[in-house]
Amino acid sequence: MNPNEQASMTSCLKFSVLLLACGACAGAAEFRLGIIGTDTSHVPAFTKQFNDSSAPGFIPGFRVVAAYKGGSPDIAASATRVDGFANDLRTTYRVQIVPDIPTLCSMVDGVLLESGDGRKHLEQARQVIAAHKPLFIDKPLASTLADARKIARIAQEAGVPWFTASSLRYADLSRVKSPDNTGVNVWGPGPLEEHHQLSLSWYGIHAIELLYAMMGTGCLTVTQTSSRDSDVVVGVWKDGRIGVARMSRPYSDYGVVAFRERNAVVEHPLKVDYAALDAKIAEFFKTGAPPVPNQETLEIFAFMDAAQRSKDSGGKPANLQ
Repeated sequence: MNPNEQASMTSCLKFSVLLLACGACAGAAEFRLGIIGTDTSHVPAFTKQFNDSSAPGFIPGFRVVAAYKGGSPDIAASATRVDGFANDLRTTYRVQIVPDIPTLCSMVDGVLLESGDGRKHLEQARQVIAAHKPLFIDKPLASTLADARKIARIAQEAGVPWFTASSLRYADLSRVKSPDNTGVNVWGPGPLEEHHQLSLSWYGIHAIELLYAMMGTGCLTVTQTSSRDSDVVVGVWKDGRIGVARMSRPYSDYGVVAFRERNAVVEHPLKVDYAALDAKIAEFFKTGAPPVPNQETLEIFAFMDAAQRSKDSGGKPANLQ
C-alpha cells in the first residue's frame, strides 16, 4: 500500500467515525448540507436536486439547510449574483442564510463549498476542515497550485475527506473513452478572469478535467499557445499519448475526439449533467471516498500550473512539478 492509499484509507476510517457521531449513518435523519458562496448558478441547481422531490434526478436523504453568502466584490460575476441566488435559496428552498462559516458548520453534516472565486477557497476550506466536516469544493479548487496543495495537506492532516470535480467529467463518454485511444482532443469555453493566477483555473478547468477523464494521470510536459480568442494546451503523457485541450472565447460548447490506430471517434456536443455530479457528491458524503482521487486533482492543478509557465515563457514546454 503506497502512502497516498494509506492516507486515503485513514481518512475514510476517520470519516466513518464522524458519520456515526453525527447520526448520518443508514436509517438516520436526512444528511444536512450547507453551502458556502451563493455567487454561482450551481447553487440553485444543486439545491434543487437535493431539496425538490419533484425534480428529475432528485436525490433523497439529503437536504440543503443553510448557506453563507460570501461573494467577491472585485469579480462582477460574483458581486452581481450573490444576493439573488441567496434570496432564491431562502424563498424557494427554505434555506437559512447565516452570517459566517462557523455558524454554518454548526448546523450541517457536510459542506458544498461553491464560491466562484478560487482565491477564497483555501481560507474557507480551512474553517470547514477545522470543524471536521467533509466537503465538496466546486471548481476551481483554488486559484494556484500552492493553495490546492495546502487544502489537500490540511485536510489530510485532519482526516477530513474532500473532493472536487467538473460536471463535464460525468458527461456520457462511453463512445469515446477506451483503452484503445492513442490520444484525445477536447474543447470547451475559455473565458478568463484577471484575478486568477492560473488563467485556466477560472473556466478552462472544465475542459482540462474532461481531458483527464479521458486520459487519466501521468502527464509529463505541457505546452500552451494563446491568442485573443483561444488557448490551446498540449500535454505529453509518459506512455507517449498526446492530449490536447482547446478553450475558446468568449464561449463554445464541449466536445471530444478520441484517436485510435485506424480511426477517430467524435462525441459532440457533450451535455453538462449536474444530476450525475450531484449523485457522486451524495455518494461521497455517504462513504467519505472521493470519486476523483485527490492526487489526480492535484496533478490537474500541476498541469494548469505548467501550462501557465509555458504561456508566460512564450510557448516553451514546461514540466509538471
